[in-house]
Amino acid sequence: MIEEYFLRTEKVLQDFPNIRSYALNKKIYNNRQGSISGRIVFDTSYLLEFTEVVDTEETGKMKYRYHYMDTSQKLVFRYDNAPHHPQVKSFPHHKYTPRVTKSSEEPTLQGVLLEISKRRHK
Repeated sequence: MIEEYFLRTEKVLQDFPNIRSYALNKKIYNNRQGSISGRIVFDTSYLLEFTEVVDTEETGKMKYRYHYMDTSQKLVFRYDNAPHHPQVKSFPHHKYTPRVTKSSEEPTLQGVLLEISKRRHK
């Protein structure tokens, strides 16, 4: 079960255009729980570092972080569900940009990759 989740995640990365390279780390806690983290380098040299902790028998991720950075490793945006912004309507889910923290739904890796692909970088 968790291994299937890892395979689907890697397939998303393999099929996505504009990715120059990626490295993944996987941890299996038991047959349904685990974590996957990675560092993705895009053809623009921008980076996405991510972590997902999942239980395949539960809806949603137990924990996640998608941290997108420019070539100087400065924040472009970040999604996470760390419980430190209770004022945000979608607590604990939120999105950071360099200027604001705002509400967000729980993203998927594929959704974050699509958001990145729609951005124009110099």
